[in-house]
Amino acid sequence: MLRKGFTVMFSILLLLSGSITAFAAGKGSGGAEGATPSGIPLTGLEAFVDDYVKEYIGQHSVGASVVMVKDGRVVLSKGYGYADLEQQIPVSKDTVMEWGSISKLTVWTSVMQLVEQGKLDLNEDIRKLLPDNFLTRLKYDDPITMLHLMNHNAGFEEYMFDMAYQSPEEVRSLEEGLQLAQPAQIYRPGEVVAYSNYGNSLAAFIVERISGQPYHDYVQQHIFDPLGMKDSIAYSVVEDRPELLKHKAKGYFFEGEGTFTQGSWNYMSMYPNGGNNGTAEDLAKFAMAFMPAAGEASPLFEKPETLGTMLTQSYTSAEGMPGIAHGFWEYPGMMRTLGHGGNTIAFATNLQIVPEDRFAIIIMTNQASESNIVHGLSKAILGTREQADAVDLPDSSEVQGEFMAARRPGHGFMNLFPYLTLMKLEPQGEDQLRVSLAGMTGSYKQVQPYLYEKVSGDSALDAWPMLHATVSEGKVEAISVYTTDYLPLPAEKSMPVLLMNAVLAALAILYFVIAPFVLLIQAILNKRRAGTRPAPRAVSRMLAAGLTLTGTGIVVNNLILALRMLSNNERAYAEVYPQILVNYGLTGLAVLFLAALLLSWRKNRSASTARGKWSAILPIVMMAVLVGLLVFWQFYS
Repeated sequence: MLRKGFTVMFSILLLLSGSITAFAAGKGSGGAEGATPSGIPLTGLEAFVDDYVKEYIGQHSVGASVVMVKDGRVVLSKGYGYADLEQQIPVSKDTVMEWGSISKLTVWTSVMQLVEQGKLDLNEDIRKLLPDNFLTRLKYDDPITMLHLMNHNAGFEEYMFDMAYQSPEEVRSLEEGLQLAQPAQIYRPGEVVAYSNYGNSLAAFIVERISGQPYHDYVQQHIFDPLGMKDSIAYSVVEDRPELLKHKAKGYFFEGEGTFTQGSWNYMSMYPNGGNNGTAEDLAKFAMAFMPAAGEASPLFEKPETLGTMLTQSYTSAEGMPGIAHGFWEYPGMMRTLGHGGNTIAFATNLQIVPEDRFAIIIMTNQASESNIVHGLSKAILGTREQADAVDLPDSSEVQGEFMAARRPGHGFMNLFPYLTLMKLEPQGEDQLRVSLAGMTGSYKQVQPYLYEKVSGDSALDAWPMLHATVSEGKVEAISVYTTDYLPLPAEKSMPVLLMNAVLAALAILYFVIAPFVLLIQAILNKRRAGTRPAPRAVSRMLAAGLTLTGTGIVVNNLILALRMLSNNERAYAEVYPQILVNYGLTGLAVLFLAALLLSWRKNRSASTARGKWSAILPIVMMAVLVGLLVFWQFYS
C-alpha cells in the first residue's frame, strides 16, 4: 500500500507533460521523408515499437495503445498487453482510456476559439468573467489573466482534496467543484510557475459562462464532433456513454516485476483538467488538427493566425529552456515539439506533436505513473535536439542544495508533503548535476550557463528533460523544470529546522508508542500494592498515565491519517475532517489531564515527592513536543 501511495503522490507531483518552442535545431535525420523525427524509417516503425515495448509489457507495464501520425494519416496504430488483466482482454484500437491532463488541451483550445471570436481577451482580468466574490482566497490584488492560467503562474497553491473521487456518485457540477476545492493564492501572479489543475478548470468554467453551455457539451459540439471523435467524451463519468463504457480499460498499479493490482477509475467534479476519456485513435485526430497541410485551415479555428498564436511560446524561464505555448508544454525533441502528458489514479498518457514534420505520437497506458513506454518510447521516437558546445560554464556546485516544489499545499496538514519530497541537487564534476527526487535519480549535464539536460537516470525523470537554475548575486532563486518551479527552502523551514523537526517527531512517536506497554508492565507489577483508595502519588501516576495514553491516541490518529493519504490521496476533505476533529478532542483531553495533574501536585505538596513529579515531567514534555509539531505543520486544519 505504501508503494502505491508513493506512486500516486509522485504522479500528482510530476503530472507528466511535454512540448517545445522554436529551438533552432535543424531537421537532422528526423527531416527525412518517411521517418520519425529521430530518423526511424516508417517502413520499420512497427518492428521498432514492437521490439521496444516487449521489454516492458507484462513485466513493468500492463497495457498500452500507441498511435503515430505523419502528414495527416495514421502510420501506426497498435495495442499491447491487456485492457483487462483478469479477463485477459487485450488492448485494441477500440480500447477507451483516461486522457489525464491531456484533457487540459481541450480547455485551452476552447479558450482560443473564444479569443478568435472576440469573446475573450487573454490579458483581461478573469475576475470580471466570474460571479461576484467567486475567488475568496486571493492574497494579491494584481489582475489574474487567462494567460496566467495558461502558463500556470496565477499563484495558486496545490489543494490536495476533492480533486478526484472513486465513484460517480460523488461528482458534483463544475461550479460546485471549483468552490469546494478552492485553493489559496500564495504567489503573486506571473512570478512563479506552479502547475495548477484548479486554474485549468477555472478557465473551463469561464468557457461555460461565455458560451452558455456546460463545458463538456461545448467540447463535444466545437471540438469532438468537427473532428469526428466519436469514441471520446469530455467528461469523467463514462457511465453516461454506455457504448464507451463497455470498451473502457481497467487501471492498475505496479507492485513488482510482473505483479499488478487493480486501481479505480477517475471521477472528477473539476473534470476539465483531467477527466476526458477516449481511444488513442481519437486523440490522434485531435493531434492532427494542430498540424494542417500547407494552405489548409485547421478544423478547430477559422483563422490560421489563431493556430499560429496558440503554438507560439507564451512563457519560458530562460532562453533555450522548454516552457509553455498557450497550454502546450514544450519538449526538446529533434525538431520543434509540443504536447502534454497526463496521469489519473491508474492511467498514464502522453501526446506530442511536431508541427514542422506534421508528425505526432500518442501513447495511452492503463497503469499509474507508467514511464518506460509513456516517456521512454516518446523520447526514442522524437529524439533530442543537438546542443552546441558551450564555453565558460559556471561550476555546477553553484546550484547544489535542496529545493521545494512551488506546486505545493500552502495550508493544512498536507503542507508537510513537499518537505518530504525535496529535490536535491549535487554536483558531479564541474558541469554535471545529480538530481534526486522521491526515490528517483538522474544525471543532468550543463549545456548552457545554468541550463542542464538529462543524460541518464530513472525513466520517470524523462518527464523533466531539462532544468534551469535562476541565479542572482550568487544565490539560486528558482530551479525550473518541466511543469513547475522548485524554490529554496524558507528560513523558518531550513534544513536544520527540518532535521530538528524530524528528530523531535521520531522521539515523540517512539515515546508514545512504547509508553503504553511500559505502563501495562508497571500496572501488573504494582497491582498488589494498590489499596482501596489511591494514595496521592497513585493519583498523580494515574493522571500522568492518562496524559501518556492521550498522546498515544494522537500519534495513532495521525499515523492512520498519513497511511490513508499515502494509500490513496484522491480523497474528499470530508473523509479526513473527522480525524482533524479527533486531534482537537484528544488535545483538549490532554489539557484536562495536565490541569488535573498540576492541581493534584498543588493540593498534595507534602505527599508529592520529587521522584513522583519527575516521573510525570517526561510525558508532559513529550506531549508539548507532539502538540507543538502538530501546530507547526497545521494538523489542526
